Amino acid sequence: MATCLVHRRTSFVTDGENRTCPSSRASVWHVNKVRHCSIQYQHFLQTQTSARFSTQDKKKTYLQNLRRERPVKMMQCFHFMLEPAKNFTAKIKESRKRAQNEKREPLDEDQLFVVDLARDLSRVCQRSEVLEHIWNLDDTWPTPLCRVFVLQWASMLESKKRPMQTDGWPEMEDVKHPDMINEQDLLEAKAVILNWIKDLRAQPEQSVWPGEPVAKALEDLQSAWRWGRAPNLLAAMELVFWTLIVQRPDKDTIPQQWLMWKQKTQKIGSISYIPQPVWDWISDAAVEVTLDLDTANPDLLISSDEKRMRCGFERKDIPNCHQRFDGWWCAVGMEGLGSGRHYWEAEVGERDWRLGVAKESALRKGFKSLNTDTGYLSLRLERGSELKALTVPFTALPPYLIPRKVGIYLDYDRGQLSFYDVDKHIHIYTYNECFKEKLFPLFGTVEIIKDLVIKSPATKTQRICPTPCIWG
Repeated sequence: MATCLVHRRTSFVTDGENRTCPSSRASVWHVNKVRHCSIQYQHFLQTQTSARFSTQDKKKTYLQNLRRERPVKMMQCFHFMLEPAKNFTAKIKESRKRAQNEKREPLDEDQLFVVDLARDLSRVCQRSEVLEHIWNLDDTWPTPLCRVFVLQWASMLESKKRPMQTDGWPEMEDVKHPDMINEQDLLEAKAVILNWIKDLRAQPEQSVWPGEPVAKALEDLQSAWRWGRAPNLLAAMELVFWTLIVQRPDKDTIPQQWLMWKQKTQKIGSISYIPQPVWDWISDAAVEVTLDLDTANPDLLISSDEKRMRCGFERKDIPNCHQRFDGWWCAVGMEGLGSGRHYWEAEVGERDWRLGVAKESALRKGFKSLNTDTGYLSLRLERGSELKALTVPFTALPPYLIPRKVGIYLDYDRGQLSFYDVDKHIHIYTYNECFKEKLFPLFGTVEIIKDLVIKSPATKTQRICPTPCIWG
């Protein structure tokens, strides 16, 4: 067998076969003809060269390479984080385009009526591009929702013909359940709207300015719908309708009036999302609320700042004054509210709590039900899954409305007490009542681990981007 030299193209003979060693690698053949091991020449040179360096030189070289590679690796990491965000919008557009290209079920007469109405409204009202999603069929409403919408706004237009109320805002009659709507009522409602549309079509395009609050609300509703926080653009349609019907010089209060009207004629879950400008207006009524220790049940543990409470293991030995709860595990706020607007928030547990207001004359002794008959307007969670408004009889609320942070808004003069999910900007429930005495914020819990915490509402912050951060 001939010896193979590196960099020399020589031949060797093994069992009568001529084999050539390429100049790019050195091949060492074992005596055993079956097995052989091929070693790359480049690796061989690297091994021999690295042996000449000392340990200190190796360490120095390693650190230099590490410094050289660090910026590259950081950029790779940054690219890894940004790439999903960069492609997220494109993926959404692709999915929507794919959905649009799929075969749609044909729209019925009621759905087409709403689509045409959205086109007419957006033609006249400025900054109402959000309605294009309705008449482009990106946002298609179910037929029952379309029917209720038509009946509501027909009654709104009819009320405009009657003498205005003291505040100058049209009223809306309570609409029947969708299953109880008959065709004759629907035809009459459509005729009322079509007569109004004739006058609207005579106006020039983009001739009505909705006001900056409405414009901002429409932008926020569009963003919420795109990100799935609002199931449809019903609220946007209503705000534009309000703008065109009212036609008042001062339109800054339209979003607030829309909210008050929705809460007055509410159906459970009717306000799926509250636009940011309206939410800011609610938060402007924020007040500081602290617990009144003289009203707290002896089983409750109250923090030193009088903003936290939970149940203890032992009943405290304290005077049982007439204003103290000795049955239900509750306490009320220090200050009574007798006029104006007020807003406060509370973080609640996952098992059992109650929030709301107690009338000054409400009985606080024993375990009698704390409902509207006994002077309490409250929201309660029981057993972690049963959310209810304590009316008589109680009003069961769907589980998807169960909040972790509750906003309570009291408009004493208008007679409204409303509850909201602070994290989702969702309306939960509203009591409508004429108040005649002071109301005290009410808090109750039976949890022994998690505190019920009275929170100061967050201050308004200017968001750089109108959408929530995709990283959470």
